[in-house]
Amino acid sequence: MRVFVTGASGWVGSAVTAELTSAGHTVVGLARSDASAKAIRAAGAEVQRGEITDLDSLRAGAEGADGIIHTAFNHDFSRHNDAAADDAAAVQLFGDLLEGTGRPLVAASGLLGSAAVETDRPDPASNWSPRLQTERNLLSFKDRGIRSSAVRLSPSVHGDGDHGFMAVLVGVAREKAISGYVGDGSNVWPAVHRLDAAHLFRLALENAPAGTVLHAVGDEEVPLRQIAEVMGRHLNVPVQSVDPADAADHFGFLGPILSLGGRSSSVITRELFGWEPTHPGLIEDLEAGHYFRTA
Repeated sequence: MRVFVTGASGWVGSAVTAELTSAGHTVVGLARSDASAKAIRAAGAEVQRGEITDLDSLRAGAEGADGIIHTAFNHDFSRHNDAAADDAAAVQLFGDLLEGTGRPLVAASGLLGSAAVETDRPDPASNWSPRLQTERNLLSFKDRGIRSSAVRLSPSVHGDGDHGFMAVLVGVAREKAISGYVGDGSNVWPAVHRLDAAHLFRLALENAPAGTVLHAVGDEEVPLRQIAEVMGRHLNVPVQSVDPADAADHFGFLGPILSLGGRSSSVITRELFGWEPTHPGLIEDLEAGHYFRTA
């Protein structure tokens, strides 16, 4: 299958690209820079130059594809609404291009604070994330002759080289000389290893029926206090509670997110697709030490 992948040089997308090429698929990866193009070619994929806001480049990459995996998203929380609008426009374009073809369109979505199980359909109007409306639109493409599916990613997609939430927490703990958790630390955090997530994207591409939601959840509920304790031990700093009212000051943009937490399950995903995570869980990954390396 010839597959167009957005975000093909990113944290999740690069793992998806490697997963697809190793399974014999041909990948065309979207690249917005020379460095991204080089990385995509090194992974054995073809390159489509452009970026998520350039709809012409998206169209050029998608028109010759047998399927599309959309993982690109700008995670700059200072412009989250703009990034969500860009995401929505890209998904709409892909839907218009694939209408009536029966081809697969798999897009990354999010889990944090929105869904406990795959059958949950949160109301976008009542949730903090505008990406939920895009997910709803994506799933509606099943009525337009598209095999659309959403992979809801855990808030922590971890692994060696991660620059996401876990790496930010390590940086905060190092800077503040305190490994903090919000309140009593009992709120929990779903997590998945990036390589397990990449495998799930391939399963969705190959097998997911139209309108399917899959949960990329390896660990269903990791207590945030346990995460702080591992970080405190590796950084040799005290582990302390942070008052919820002070969370934004202490953790920055992560403060409100850490206060949310929430357990999510992948039982339905595992039963339907035979997906079983085989890579380290979040605590094991933290204990491995790579999050605490310094340049």
